[in-house]
Amino acid sequence: MIRIYTDGACKGNPGNGGWGALILHEKEAIEIFGGETETTNNRMELTAVIKALEKIQGQEGEIEVYTDSTYVQKGISEWIINWKRNSWKSSSKKPVKNQDLWIRLDQLKQQKTIEWKWVKGHAGHPENERADFLANKGVESI
Repeated sequence: MIRIYTDGACKGNPGNGGWGALILHEKEAIEIFGGETETTNNRMELTAVIKALEKIQGQEGEIEVYTDSTYVQKGISEWIINWKRNSWKSSSKKPVKNQDLWIRLDQLKQQKTIEWKWVKGHAGHPENERADFLANKGVESI
């Protein structure tokens, strides 16, 4: 079992943003983070998951992804079905925001067995707090 905890942060929306992920596999803990200028919090939330899944490419086993973003959790497990069916248009017939990232995440998802879990942010959950710390470290790296 691989457990991934992800978070995104943004100072201004848009503004400087960061993403972070804590990857737990057997007895190993891997921490990754990065940042971008002129981005949004939602883009950073998505990027954190994408970077974590890219990091573990080639590894076998079930995966649990924990996020405090309902946008990510519901987007990848529910909303994406209709977005793809409707040629990447939202229910209001507008282009889906962050389509490039959703497409990449969908590609990565096809290669794995992933359970998408929501966790309340800033509620004292140690691994989520660490992902938040890493995301803010990503902002600072700009």
